[in-house]
Amino acid sequence: MEPEILFTRHERDGVAWAELMLNRPLKGNALTLPMLDAIEGHVKNVAADPAVRALVIRGAGKYFCTGGDITAWGALSPGAMAQQWIHRGIDVIDRIAALPQPVVAVISGHALGGGLELALAADFRLGVRHAQLGAPEVCLGMIAGWGGVRRLAENIGLPRARELTLIGAPITAQRAHEWGLLTAVADDAAALEVEVDSLLGKLLANAPRAMHATKLLLATLALDLRHQHASAVEQVAGTADCAEGVAAFKAKRKPVFHNR
Repeated sequence: MEPEILFTRHERDGVAWAELMLNRPLKGNALTLPMLDAIEGHVKNVAADPAVRALVIRGAGKYFCTGGDITAWGALSPGAMAQQWIHRGIDVIDRIAALPQPVVAVISGHALGGGLELALAADFRLGVRHAQLGAPEVCLGMIAGWGGVRRLAENIGLPRARELTLIGAPITAQRAHEWGLLTAVADDAAALEVEVDSLLGKLLANAPRAMHATKLLLATLALDLRHQHASAVEQVAGTADCAEGVAAFKAKRKPVFHNR
């Protein structure tokens, strides 16, 4: 049985880059705590390897990532969810965002919920045209808790972030590109690989220390709001509406929320 997180180190003309693949295609590459642990371990290794010039993140199968596995967090108490799930996810995603190397998310299928939050940690996001991107948490009585609300606002502005996070409906890859959420859109899988190869060629040709210094400067625009995120998730996770959203998802029915 293959690991649910695959890691590969590539080299071209003496220059190395790494690739991390979410390998849970039958579950939409939905994230679990063991997957987050594996991702963190590989990211630590990339950060410690100055020979690696870039990191590419992919999803196996037809999805990039459909979010955090609801079976992994749906039964947690509000306090446990905040401490075990939200803080853990934030730590891992922040570690990706803080890498000295540029990070490229290759969105070959839908990126939803925690999957979109994972993609938002990347410096570049390349998507195939049929992919959809969204933050559907409010439709389950939950909120995006891994820093996605803030990162969305930073990337596409408050009005568009409100549209994605308060309505909960996904948007097309084309619209995401127009909003600046995607760096480029490709018509199919083959064209997407051409985009990936082109971007990697440019990044691998640049000065690593200069790119790292630039990333540090850009990172100063963001504040550390992990505790506010975790607190907000804890409050929402304790609502009856959240319990209803989880139950409805498992029963494959439409939830009925009562504002309590």
